[in-house]
Amino acid sequence: MPAPLPPSVRRSGLRRLTGLRVLVTGGSSGVGRALALHLAARGARVLATARRADRLESLAREATAGEVLTEAGDVTNPAFRHRLCELAAERLGGLDVCACVAGSGAVGPFRDASPETLDRIFAVNFHAPADLVHRCLPLLERGGDPAIVLVGSILGYHPLPWHAEYCAAKAALRSLAGTLRIELAPHGIDVLLASLGPTQSEFWQGLVAGERASWSRGRQMPAAQAAAAITRGLERRRREILPGWQAKGYALAARFMPRLIDAVASRRVRTADRSPSPPTAS
Repeated sequence: MPAPLPPSVRRSGLRRLTGLRVLVTGGSSGVGRALALHLAARGARVLATARRADRLESLAREATAGEVLTEAGDVTNPAFRHRLCELAAERLGGLDVCACVAGSGAVGPFRDASPETLDRIFAVNFHAPADLVHRCLPLLERGGDPAIVLVGSILGYHPLPWHAEYCAAKAALRSLAGTLRIELAPHGIDVLLASLGPTQSEFWQGLVAGERASWSRGRQMPAAQAAAAITRGLERRRREILPGWQAKGYALAARFMPRLIDAVASRRVRTADRSPSPPTAS
């Protein structure tokens, strides 16, 4: 277990991953699963959580290169989030990194969306990570070289139609990361925001509402590659990362050519509206 260091010492040089105690949400698939395996292989002690117990059992068996403990539950449940903090203290002896990876999406026109969809998307993508981080802060403040990892999206930079709830939640998460980064710096806690572009996962299979449109099926970054980028960012004390050329390109366009994004998106929406059966996804 890393011994606590003064903030001035924590922030110099690379973060040593060996021995770090890490909590990872969304550990049953995609980037969460890959991140748990990657960190364990680098010597971290990982507590991974997700709703599917069988997937977590498979993850634990696969982690032959390191230690991955698991706990099944719904991270949108406040009682379970409280339990996760207790488990980190009991089973890991404390906490050095809180990595909030779990997420889900919904697609379709906002005018057709239900209030339940909005609530669910914000519960998974914003309220759960924000509250979990808040609950874990006392543990992180006593950590050896503490950090928070928030997995966002390039859609937090600039929104796209038919993703209103998801874009808003990820924009809120990006704003939270910026606030926490300043507030927690005096306590020696780093905040890394990983804004992902198209990434291989079960995102489209687990939509809260809607379905994926055919014109959104582009090349996706492997989940293991995204996890490796997050691990490097954590090790190198990065503030934010945009893994892959697609993510970087979109972020640049969002900054310098936002109207171009809007024009392309508007053309696709008009085309869909004219089709006999317009897609309900992006």
